[in-house]
Amino acid sequence: MAPSGAGLLVLTAPLAALPGRAAAAVAAAAGVVAGPLYVHLQPGLRLAGPAAPPAAPPACPALLRALAALYAAAAAQRGLDLRVLLSPGGRLARPPRVLLAPAAEAPGPPEPVQRGLQRLAATAYGCPPRLPALLLADPPGDPPEHPQEHDAALPDFSDVAVGGTFDRLHGAHRLLLSVCCLLARQRLLAGVADGDLLRHKVLPELIEPYELRAAKLREFLQDVKPSLRYDIVPLADPYGPSVTDPDLQCLVVSEETRRGGEAVNKKRVENGHPELALYEIVLMKDPDHSQNEEEKISSSSLRQRLLGTLLRPPRQDPALPSRPYVIGLTGGTGSGKTSIAKLLGHLGAFLIDADKLGHAVYVPGGPAYKQVVATFGAEILNEDGTINRKVLGAKVFGNHERLKSLTDIVWPEMAQMVKEQIGEADARGKAVCVLDAAVLLEAGWQDMVHEVWTAIIPEEEAVKRIMVRDGLSEEAAYSRLRSQMSNSQRVEQSQVVLCTLWEPDVTRKQVEKAWELLQQRLNQ
Repeated sequence: MAPSGAGLLVLTAPLAALPGRAAAAVAAAAGVVAGPLYVHLQPGLRLAGPAAPPAAPPACPALLRALAALYAAAAAQRGLDLRVLLSPGGRLARPPRVLLAPAAEAPGPPEPVQRGLQRLAATAYGCPPRLPALLLADPPGDPPEHPQEHDAALPDFSDVAVGGTFDRLHGAHRLLLSVCCLLARQRLLAGVADGDLLRHKVLPELIEPYELRAAKLREFLQDVKPSLRYDIVPLADPYGPSVTDPDLQCLVVSEETRRGGEAVNKKRVENGHPELALYEIVLMKDPDHSQNEEEKISSSSLRQRLLGTLLRPPRQDPALPSRPYVIGLTGGTGSGKTSIAKLLGHLGAFLIDADKLGHAVYVPGGPAYKQVVATFGAEILNEDGTINRKVLGAKVFGNHERLKSLTDIVWPEMAQMVKEQIGEADARGKAVCVLDAAVLLEAGWQDMVHEVWTAIIPEEEAVKRIMVRDGLSEEAAYSRLRSQMSNSQRVEQSQVVLCTLWEPDVTRKQVEKAWELLQQRLNQ
């Protein structure tokens, strides 16, 4: 059956057995459920037996190993939205539409097991009493062996803190947050990085807005352990309330953030508060990471995988001809836009270079020549009568009114030339046309294209490229960049984003992926 809606997967095997069974169970459930997939752990429960009250799994190292295996298995299923429930009770954010259990954990006739699933879901989570209940097929081969459990209980604290970016909540986040929930008896304080703390992240333009990240975080936490109080706050600095809140007892860290935890404790002592216990978790490895991605499961890698994909639907404008399909390619100075345009040309796109058209409108006899000279004076002319664009540029740079006077003359003429070029592409039978235009969005030319593709690069790297390419000082390069639309402003209006930060081969693969996905859209 096709995956649809949310589901509740009940696992009754011993916790120590779950690492060996998680991948098969989650893969089978992923074929039935689109998400979220809630997981209820109740070791030893006999689903076909007498009704038993739902119980929380014991907070012990075996549970942590089981959680790590389950969230890793979900990551292998295209990032399935998995939520392992640590405290039965309360209503789930997205009510399950189907109940699931592995057939191997529920021997005997299916009907009593299905009724047991329905009773448990109704009692623990308020689900309708007659939800569909399915038994998942056993994987081939012998069931995995598991060691005997001799685990002590995890420590607990009344108030626990954790911090992070929490962008595109993934398996490593979910494991981290689950550990926090297990350690906390009363409250979890979650600091969510925002503002300047995001500036030096990989592809910060693709980080979800704070409000969305905080909402997703709260929904996950309230599903997983509804009995806790959750304080979710924005972090404008690396410390936040962790250095001033006297009630906190524990800070959950990883091997990467332990030094940050030690810095928090130093600040707490300076502020007259006791140090926090630092509980360190192990990072989850990403077996599918590429050469330029991190070895751990990370938001940075997930954002890199968005490059070349469709971030928002194409424009639906009945006045826009369906053929040729026009891509508007834009990007700031030094973004690598031109190299991307060349790659698209090699793949078969008809290229329109707006910069060349810009030169053409200024030449003597060109459509904008007379009006530009009349507006800005003969002092912008060279001895041969051509317009000196450097002199003209100096006249308008930093002067909004003069710049608008110039663009009001030039941009409409360029737009007309672009339309003529699109017509030529159609006459040649080209299916895809790429308008390479740095001013695409500023000029309002997105009305002439079906999709906007934007090339981005971190500001520091763009400055280095401009200094080398144009011989400018660092100050002049920054000034030029900051006179343009920002990366974030462009990304907000784009269907596809590409980044040329890494090796040329990485850029080529991004462009090829974007082109292949475009062909799929065009053939639908």
